[in-house]
Amino acid sequence: MLTDIACRAATCTPDKKRARFSDAGGLYLEVTPGGSKRWFWKFYFADKERRLAIGSYPAVTLKQARADRDEARKLLASGVDPAKRRQIDRLQAKLHTANTFEVVARELHATKARGWSTQYSERWIERMEKDLFPWLGSVPLPDITAPMLLNVLRRIEKRGARETAHTLRQTAGQVFRYGIATGRCERNPAPDLHGALQPLNTKHMSAILEPVRAAELMRAMHDYPGQPVTRAGLLLSAMLFQRPGNMRHMEWSELDFDAALWTIPAAKMKRTVYGKANGRPHLVPLPAQAVALLRELQPLTGHSPYVFPSLISSKRPMSENTLRVALRRMGYSNDEMTPHGFRAMARTIMVEQMNMAPDVIEAQLAHGKTGPLGAAYDRAEFMEQRRAMMTAWADYLELLRKGAMVIPLRA
Repeated sequence: MLTDIACRAATCTPDKKRARFSDAGGLYLEVTPGGSKRWFWKFYFADKERRLAIGSYPAVTLKQARADRDEARKLLASGVDPAKRRQIDRLQAKLHTANTFEVVARELHATKARGWSTQYSERWIERMEKDLFPWLGSVPLPDITAPMLLNVLRRIEKRGARETAHTLRQTAGQVFRYGIATGRCERNPAPDLHGALQPLNTKHMSAILEPVRAAELMRAMHDYPGQPVTRAGLLLSAMLFQRPGNMRHMEWSELDFDAALWTIPAAKMKRTVYGKANGRPHLVPLPAQAVALLRELQPLTGHSPYVFPSLISSKRPMSENTLRVALRRMGYSNDEMTPHGFRAMARTIMVEQMNMAPDVIEAQLAHGKTGPLGAAYDRAEFMEQRRAMMTAWADYLELLRKGAMVIPLRA
């Protein structure tokens, strides 16, 4: 058997790779020519020779090495492979240090970011860093309870950011679901908070929805005294009712006057990163009034790639505030009408006054399909119906502008 003196004096000659000094019960000290000394225990499991690394000498003393050997022998006697148990314990310890809320959240972000838009990805991690990591970041996922999460979200509510609180409840749920999938926790407490936060008072984009007021708006836009490009932008927004960002970024190369068609590339649409890269373009049929207005505009802005260029540089589209400011100049406050409101105006009036099919309108609005199959199977674009609808809508707006009799919507 070894002694402390013998352990300290143990050496290995340079002509050998290692020297082994036996103690008892399979325990031995292995010494290298460089002076490294490590404890090992040799044992047999399933008729195969195995060995268990116990630690380095003198950090692990002779007494401690014998105690560790005895503990391993108890495991072996109960039918457990001590070496395998050591591996499992190390993995669990590593997993425990890698299961804090912040670590898992950042891992999820790194995994998902490639499929998210840059803006969404940046906003996602910014919210986490500002509102959740300072309070929950260092806490292991299994230790976070619904009341703990609620307490953090109520801090956000207290500063008036109700929508952020609701968003972060959902975002935290993403982290917990990822934690469950990767074995870092067993349940997600976020759904338990449903109804616990202050309700959101959803405010839709302001829009004019009554034909009488739509007629007033069309006359105001037709007589707009400002820049002719801005006037055309307002009128075309009403006629085509596409998203304001798509309207501002309309390019001459996307227009086919002979086919009366505006082709918006998938990369410009409001879609996922995959949808932008692999989706189909959005086709917008142009009524005769829109084609005529665009032809009138071409001599003014045809030198620019954009139909509605910025006044500062023809290489950039008009500002996102240009049409909003124009509406303000005409007397329409932000609570009455916004550039995005042309979409709601078209959809509401076409359904309630013109008896248009909602599916056809939704296709023109480029709203994603809902339901379990989504757009994967429902690829109907209703092009013929949409062409007829867009012509009817442009004619209807023209009648409104000229003062045709309309029936106000019932209250």
